[in-house]
Parts: sequence; structure tokens; C-alpha cells
Amino acid sequence: MSTYNVARSAVEVSGHKADLFKVGFGTSAQNDEIVRDAEKVLAGIFDESDDELSTTCKGGSLALVNGPASLPVAVVIAHSLLHRYGAVAVFDPKMSGYVVAASHNPATPLGMVIPA
Repeated sequence: MSTYNVARSAVEVSGHKADLFKVGFGTSAQNDEIVRDAEKVLAGIFDESDDELSTTCKGGSLALVNGPASLPVAVVIAHSLLHRYGAVAVFDPKMSGYVVAASHNPATPLGMVIPA
């Protein structure tokens, strides 16, 4: 079993089409192992294939992240997603929405809150 879990689903939140990444810890481990497992799981989600019937994710304009992560794991997730998405927003329960934490897209500026 993996020390970190990531599951992707296509969603629409407040009129924004996005990929939602539900994340969370698996079996108990230290961050040095967890970051490697998180990267492996994300690499599997984004496995590039020439197969036209492939169901792997190709990226898009907006990635939403929801769930617990240590700071080292959060950096791994952000790094992986920013190669494939125009913006990454992270769920903030105090704001009841997703806060854009990194963006290459002027339509989703840094700090924008997308209501959940």
C-alpha cells in the first residue's frame, strides 16, 4: 500500500471546469518516503500514452487540490500539477472555497477564491 493517495475526477465548481485531486495519507511513513510515493502516484495519473483510448489525464486549465498534505508533499503536488495546468487552487475550509495558489493564467489570478 502507498504512503500517499491521490485520486482525480473531472468536476465543475462555481462555473469552472477543473480536475479535482483528492489527496491524503496512506500507510504511516516519513516525508522522505511519502514524497517519492506521491510523485509515483501522480506520474501514474499523467502516464502519457499514444493509445487513443487511454484514460490517463492530460492536464488542463485548472487543477483543484483537496485533502491533507505535509509541506514537502504539497510542493511535490504543486510541481507536478503546474507542468500540466494553467492554475492550481487548494481547498481552504475557512473560506469554503479553493484559493488559487499558483497560476500561469490571467483568468485565474493568484489569490482568487473559487467558491466550493
